[in-house]
Amino acid sequence: MRPGVWREYRAGLARALDRTKAESGLRQRWEDASQGDTGIEAFDHWAKELRETGYLHNHARMWFASIWIHTLNLPWELGADFFLRHLLDGDPASNTLGWRWVAGLQTIGKTYLARPDNIRKFTQNRFDPKGLSGVAEPLPSQGHPERRPAPQAKPFTVGDRVGILLHDDDLNLNPVFESGVSAPFFARLLTCETRSPLAVSQDVVSFSKHAMEDAAHRWEDRLGEDGGLYKSAEAVAAWAKNTNLDQVVTPYAAVGPAKDLLDDLHDHLAREGVDLVRVVNPYDARAWPYATHGFFRFKEHIPKLLDAMHL
Repeated sequence: MRPGVWREYRAGLARALDRTKAESGLRQRWEDASQGDTGIEAFDHWAKELRETGYLHNHARMWFASIWIHTLNLPWELGADFFLRHLLDGDPASNTLGWRWVAGLQTIGKTYLARPDNIRKFTQNRFDPKGLSGVAEPLPSQGHPERRPAPQAKPFTVGDRVGILLHDDDLNLNPVFESGVSAPFFARLLTCETRSPLAVSQDVVSFSKHAMEDAAHRWEDRLGEDGGLYKSAEAVAAWAKNTNLDQVVTPYAAVGPAKDLLDDLHDHLAREGVDLVRVVNPYDARAWPYATHGFFRFKEHIPKLLDAMHL
């Protein structure tokens, strides 16, 4: 409900990348941290583990982010971008807000400090890092972007020639089919490569492609002719035009790379006289209005959300 957070992050990332071009010292420290060459054994191990496996345990993610920001004094946006380029489960909301929280920007003034004793305890003495900062000062904050109402499903009428668009932000097509859509055509939109202005790990790209192939296989009895895999709004619009579609129906993407690409696609399709319908998952529509002040207030509503899903 605060999409300005994503826009601010992308703007901050652009500024940080510009700095690496002008400040050779910053660029070297950034490269050392990304390659795992800082001399902080635990941190360097996690950097390499992330690059090699596409995954880090949640505790390691917090420790890594804290050392990146508070010990190495690197821009947090560069660290968040490093994660997004390599995490198989990279998510624009949890990743961006997690880094903001460590930096003292999400819960304003509340930071997370990686402590050697904590790392030693929870890695069972595997790591005992030296030279970590003993303080974690919050970064300067301009406050939170304005909150908007939770997105709502928009009613629509199913057209004659409809195509379903799978995208890697949400591969659950149940809400699409429950809305009455029966499509003789479908295509896939790969969005993960737009997570960053830099190159995204090929492991992430392969993971996303295989996830979409799996979804297409699981829904094959409800999907029609496969129109292929695309990476841009222009290519999807060309597919829709060549297939003579009057509607493209896709799961709603709330924020991040997929949402940005779908916004772009909306404009391209409109020029071709094709409607883009984004179907909101009823589960999300029920949950979003309660996501206003962090987890603990949200937690109070979980039982009735489960009841609404008959769980």
